[in-house]
Amino acid sequence: MTLLIDFHTHTNASDGELAPAVLIARAREAGIAALAITDHDTLAGYHAAQTADLSGIELVPGVEISCVWGGTTIHVVGLGFDPAAPAMVAILQRLTLARNERAVKISERLGARNIPGALEGAQAIAGDSQIGRPHFAQWMVAQGHVSSMNSAFDKYLGQGKIGDVKTFWPTLESAVTTIVESGGLAILAHPLKYKFTRMKLNALCQDFKALGGVALEVLNGRQTHDETARLKQLANQWALQASAGSDFHRDWQYGATLGVEAAIAGDMPAVWETLL
Repeated sequence: MTLLIDFHTHTNASDGELAPAVLIARAREAGIAALAITDHDTLAGYHAAQTADLSGIELVPGVEISCVWGGTTIHVVGLGFDPAAPAMVAILQRLTLARNERAVKISERLGARNIPGALEGAQAIAGDSQIGRPHFAQWMVAQGHVSSMNSAFDKYLGQGKIGDVKTFWPTLESAVTTIVESGGLAILAHPLKYKFTRMKLNALCQDFKALGGVALEVLNGRQTHDETARLKQLANQWALQASAGSDFHRDWQYGATLGVEAAIAGDMPAVWETLL
């Protein structure tokens, strides 16, 4: 029998589209046995999911923490930690403040490019969610400044663009240490999305492992077989466990559906063996 897991998903508590209870229901329909809600820098989605019908699903505490390494924004997924741990509560409070400060800075930069009112527009779209660049992108599309979300990131919000504000995030060391001190497992999220050279990616893995990181995502969303093979080789090289997730945000023709077969890890040690 195939074991389906998903240790990287998002709800409308951050930049996902579905409410936590709806995501849980969809996971059950898909036959997923274990799920982690890993919203960006918040546990609001995880906490809200506690009131959903969790029968048949093991909900693992999860979060995706934004941090900086080598001048680049890195995402670290934390799994299986104590949600009430003081270290975790403190860093997420700091990140909420950082996101709000970053939103002001993004708005100022867009305003300098003759795109005024971005902060208020993004806040209105975000509502009670953690404000992020996708909310700015949605507002820009709605206002006719760009033709699509992709265009907003390509021109204004993506890596290296004016809306790519990194200076507010904690360090990689702070993110990993917080997860470990909170009793969880630190996982390096989507390593290939940083578009690092082989040498720089190896340096990241070396530092991540030295700080207490235990796994990397060998599968994140839609990947080619070659990409998965490369990530499994990288994990083995640094003696890191496998983790995997859909990185589900919303129903989208180019996005992955919920659920990953645990067999993706092959004979590698995997985080679900520890967590389940």
